[in-house]
Amino acid sequence: MAAGGGIPATMRAVQYTGYGGGAGALKHVEIPVPSVKKHEVLIKVEAASVNPIDWSIQKGMLRPFLPKFPFIPVTDVAGEIVEAGSAGHELKVGDKVLSKLNFWKGGGLAEYVAAPESLTVVRPAGVSAVDAAGLPVAGLTAVKALMSIGTKFDGIGGTGANVLITAASGGVGTYAVQLAKLGNHRVTATCGARNMDLVRSLGADEVLDYNTPQGAALTSLASDEKYDYIINTAKNVNWSAMKPTLSSRGRVVDITPNPGNYVAAMLTMFARKKITMMALMSLGKEEMRFLMELVGEGKLRTVVDSRCPFEKAAEAWEKSMGGHATGKVIVEM
Repeated sequence: MAAGGGIPATMRAVQYTGYGGGAGALKHVEIPVPSVKKHEVLIKVEAASVNPIDWSIQKGMLRPFLPKFPFIPVTDVAGEIVEAGSAGHELKVGDKVLSKLNFWKGGGLAEYVAAPESLTVVRPAGVSAVDAAGLPVAGLTAVKALMSIGTKFDGIGGTGANVLITAASGGVGTYAVQLAKLGNHRVTATCGARNMDLVRSLGADEVLDYNTPQGAALTSLASDEKYDYIINTAKNVNWSAMKPTLSSRGRVVDITPNPGNYVAAMLTMFARKKITMMALMSLGKEEMRFLMELVGEGKLRTVVDSRCPFEKAAEAWEKSMGGHATGKVIVEM
């Protein structure tokens, strides 16, 4: 289907042309608006969120295979459909949507993006583009980690386990705390002192300052019970610190494993206490729709660290790379 309906021929975008360079390597360019294939929709982007995977790819995480240069980064976008591919049957022009782009294609830091219909969902009325844009990578990571320990999100079922969530004020952590409470778990969380009240407001039963001896040791003051599960979203927390705090058959689900934890995962494969790496993302449209419904119902909220205008996308990139963002870093078009 040819572009029409007032869609311009060109658009503003942010791209980089080689590995490394951080925020300083991002360049604003004027390029053609992408054309849509039959299973895609063209989205006029309203907001996009920057994730660690975005700048990790720039650093060369998938080198030499990806990305193909020049590359427009970012995968999490919210906006409005302005054109639908010929094979589309669920989404239509005018729909306000959330989309998760393929990470090897990117494209989110632009005024328009061709997005796969298979990873695009309608936003409920009243859910802003900013609140939606934070969800795909971080929200799906959190929900997958909790599903892997048997969590049911109805507030009444599930294991009711004793769960620790590390780095709970980050993008994944802020969603994980809320989802764990929906799963009827007792939640202990770690974060820096400045974010302890925020993490409590998300539902954590106990919050530990990771800069204190107690927080560094991951030990609860409020409960003598060991943790049934630890959802680790912090790169600098090692298996040696987590193992003593686990129950006899406790398990760590590691989202951001360091080399030592990779080794520990192999060594504990058949042990009663173990650490497992979370597999690559395999959740998609149904889980995104579920998360969107929770936001629409007021049961889940996106914690926004900062909102940068498109012209200052490099500031958002730098903020995310700093590693101390509270919640999500958003670029608004």
